[in-house]
Amino acid sequence: MRVIVVGAGVVGTMHAWHAVERGHEVVQIERETEARGASVRNFGQVWVSGRAGGEELETALRARELWEETGKRVPGIGFRATGSLTPVRNALERDVAEAALERDDAAARGYRLLTAREARQINPALRGEFEAALWCGQDAAVEPRIAQLELKKALLTSGRYRYLGGREVREVTGAGSVRDDHGDVHSGDAVVLCTGAWLGGLVRELAPELPVRRVRLQMMQTEPLGERLTTSVADADSFRYYPAYASEALDTLNAHQAQDPVAAEHRMQLLMVQRADGGLTIGDTHEYEHPFAFDVREEPYEHVARVAESFIGRPLPKIRHRWAGVYAQCTDTTRVIHREQVRDGVWLVTGPGGRGMTCSPAIAEKTANDLGW
Repeated sequence: MRVIVVGAGVVGTMHAWHAVERGHEVVQIERETEARGASVRNFGQVWVSGRAGGEELETALRARELWEETGKRVPGIGFRATGSLTPVRNALERDVAEAALERDDAAARGYRLLTAREARQINPALRGEFEAALWCGQDAAVEPRIAQLELKKALLTSGRYRYLGGREVREVTGAGSVRDDHGDVHSGDAVVLCTGAWLGGLVRELAPELPVRRVRLQMMQTEPLGERLTTSVADADSFRYYPAYASEALDTLNAHQAQDPVAAEHRMQLLMVQRADGGLTIGDTHEYEHPFAFDVREEPYEHVARVAESFIGRPLPKIRHRWAGVYAQCTDTTRVIHREQVRDGVWLVTGPGGRGMTCSPAIAEKTANDLGW
């Protein structure tokens, strides 16, 4: 079988990976020289802890297994089983963490409530003040800026993979066939469009009523911390954002403990992950209303810096990078992905939202299974 994959972000690259793994020939086409969208502008988290139950959690857990397997074969992606800690500072926040432990799937997520001392034994860099911390042993991390590049290097060794960067697919010319902006036609048994947040042009022509929206976020990265941050770190505002924490305790928290005004305005929670070079990736915000701003706001950066510093008990290193990114999210946020056959032999796979890096291996595996690769 010959598979044409359009898009070289993490979702597209994982589709190419599964196709090659199953013995097929793959041509992967990317409009940029290399991917430059949400797949490289994220935390690199394989984030199981906050996922909704059912399909979303099953997908995240399967993806976690696949990331670990892939990391053994392609060490350059930087897979590491970090786990995560969400420190809590008062009884209201602790109640939400304790309610999470009562979930039927708490053990599958690796939830435990730790004392502050136990949390610091796992992550000694957390020298700030907090009462306890929710531990999720299933969380992990990869290196988002290089993971796709390392996977591509591995794919190229197969002899069944070809990469074409700097080409935009403009037209579906027939069953399993597309034309790019160089005038070249690429034909196969299947075309999979993994175009991320690029929802205009050909995507709009093929799926004019696409139930997917775009979301913008702001993030930053520091110089090396100078010590290991052994886990990912979130704050209690993440309880408000992720569906796994929905409970009466969360309702009480929302009723009696208001978010910081900046965090509320920008729909924020703290997430913090250490990169392989020692720097910290910190964020984030969520902007849903179009048109998006073209600039970045300083107040959210100041807010997450304060929260991060309160946990590590020291000033952050110098900020090296600030950026904004845009990802595609299903308008029905309970859906993991939008997967649709848009023409004979042509499928569109988009809209994972902030789950793209986490869930992409399992999303691509399901596509491969559904299409009989």
